[in-house]
Amino acid sequence: MLENKTVLITGGTGSFGYFLTRVLLKLSVKEARVFSRDEKKQHDMRVVFNNHPRLTFVLGDIRSRGAVFEAMKGVDAIFQAAALKQVATSESFPMEAVQTNVLGVENVVAAALEQRVETFVVISTDKAVKPVSVMGMTKALQERIVLRGNVSRLNAGTKLSCVRCGNVLGSRGSVVPTFRRQLRLGQRLTITDRRMTRFLLTPKEAVELLLKAAETAQGGEIFVRKSAAARLIDIATVLAAEAGCPLDYDEIGILPGERLHELLVAEEELPFIEDIGSYYKIHPLWGNVRPQGLEREYGSLEHLIGREEIKMLIASPDREQIEPDQLLDFL
Repeated sequence: MLENKTVLITGGTGSFGYFLTRVLLKLSVKEARVFSRDEKKQHDMRVVFNNHPRLTFVLGDIRSRGAVFEAMKGVDAIFQAAALKQVATSESFPMEAVQTNVLGVENVVAAALEQRVETFVVISTDKAVKPVSVMGMTKALQERIVLRGNVSRLNAGTKLSCVRCGNVLGSRGSVVPTFRRQLRLGQRLTITDRRMTRFLLTPKEAVELLLKAAETAQGGEIFVRKSAAARLIDIATVLAAEAGCPLDYDEIGILPGERLHELLVAEEELPFIEDIGSYYKIHPLWGNVRPQGLEREYGSLEHLIGREEIKMLIASPDREQIEPDQLLDFL
């Protein structure tokens, strides 16, 4: 459905933007337009993609309404990935998180409705479910702002939906590249709590879910990929063995805004859940569709995998899981 379309990726110079851009160019979009605030990362991305003729860039911040409206001109579909994602940073600077994750996203929604964009997909996080952190709270508001756009009087046909993901392997700040970097430098691993569990999702799985949302959403849905989860100590053990190093770590304690276990679906959403193979679809909370496709909350503690399964998932990453600053060596 995106073939010969102009697709905008906000926050497109992030690690996820690299993965998504590669897929979109393979899908023969008319134009993959990357909107971000970092000129150095845009330059690096031009180099990585060898000045691809269908890849363009717009410099700006989603906090700037004017810049967003300019970037949105002529766009058919948008993937909203711009965000402040670091839990600790958002705890220290909560209003900065609000400015980007809430007010900035409202700018993107307003521009999409004004330009009559066909499809709008926002990338959310498990931390938005029953949030305890500033980042999670702002992402929960982001979900509601985007989904509410479907019933806005200004909406002339735009279909807005949400994709909710756990930790995407290989993305900046995720635990796997962090542990690998520490091992490569001969440092002791830093583990917040041995008991902590996190969902794991490959970039390929995440992008597939984004495209599924863009293709099938009627407006107002939240798409949730069924994901495996793992204990941090098990991930650390597997990666230490991969590097041929003894497991040597410091347990530093849970950081402000963190919790031991994550959720992808809350109890309040259960009546609206539809089970569709590899993912769940949460129907609009204001609608009458209530398939009750899940009996209890979808939590990381209940979906743990063992070390052998973790090894299979992350031990030999393919090109889709390489960090962006290493992509040039693999493309």
